[in-house]
Amino acid sequence: MIKNDLFLRALNNETVERPPVWMMRQAGRYLPEFRALRDKYDFFTRCETPELAAEITVQPIRIVKPDAAILFSDILVVPRAMGIHVELKDNLGPIIPNPIRTMEQVNQVVVPDVNETLGYVFDAIKLTKEMLNDEVPLIGFAGSPWTIFCYAVEGKGSKSFDTAKGFCFSNPVAAHTLLQKITDTTILYLKEKVKAGCNAIQIFDSWGGMLSPVDYQEFSWKYINQIVEALAPHTKVIVFGKGCWFALNDMAKSKASALGVDWTCSPRNARYLSGGRITLQGNFDPSRLLSPIPTIKKMVHEMIDEFGKDNYIVNLGHGILPNIPVDHAKAFVEAVKEYKK
Repeated sequence: MIKNDLFLRALNNETVERPPVWMMRQAGRYLPEFRALRDKYDFFTRCETPELAAEITVQPIRIVKPDAAILFSDILVVPRAMGIHVELKDNLGPIIPNPIRTMEQVNQVVVPDVNETLGYVFDAIKLTKEMLNDEVPLIGFAGSPWTIFCYAVEGKGSKSFDTAKGFCFSNPVAAHTLLQKITDTTILYLKEKVKAGCNAIQIFDSWGGMLSPVDYQEFSWKYINQIVEALAPHTKVIVFGKGCWFALNDMAKSKASALGVDWTCSPRNARYLSGGRITLQGNFDPSRLLSPIPTIKKMVHEMIDEFGKDNYIVNLGHGILPNIPVDHAKAFVEAVKEYKK
């Protein structure tokens, strides 16, 4: 049994003494201990070495003490497993040297044997679980098919992903074929993550907000929902779509256990749009962690009051920034632990 099961109880819609708290990208660059390993090992070496991935996952549990751990990995391990070459360049982010622009290229993308291609992730989970010693739950994750598709077609990060969107609209058969292959791989991958020991799964739809509400249904939500349907019998699933407030109502009707909300949607609107029943997660602006500590604590308490302490998981509205002082990250977590209704 997990000693601190607050996060899992919130996902179960149970009444809690206070909401649980964790931070997206909590195992990351704001921690000096993380930077020390980053300076010694390149990114994919850290992802693909179970001992390193496990150590990085556990660092924030020791230092910042949130209520859940999230496995150190990357959404782009999935396209790499599918035969899409991905490079990570300093200050440029992910680069795909041969972006997918034709049906012929789509046909060359494989749905792999995930145990062969991604076994290092499952080994990292088992090692992490040993190191966590049932102190807190472990979250596994994947990118949404649309978000993976954006990188695969655009070839790099973008402010608008016009090339990826243009491929969908000009070549929809090829686009849907690729999206389905990513979806099938992601389902296989996440099921194995649960078998290896993850206690919950989060799907990151980082670029969902680039699509109109109508196009979101066709090119993103349809595929996310396939994953939710496949995983819901096995584990709790959180769906986080950045900029996707317009889809909260449809998401809330799915088998997802919780929905992530970014900072552009107020707690009141998020409750209204999601029907007021499903557990919500979010939505502190990551830049707000640069505020003075007393301001952070005050704002966190106000945020909990607005969301309500039940059916709620405290988090940021996106990943923690690299320039956040560790004391400010700790203050964010401590504010939640100090909360009294």
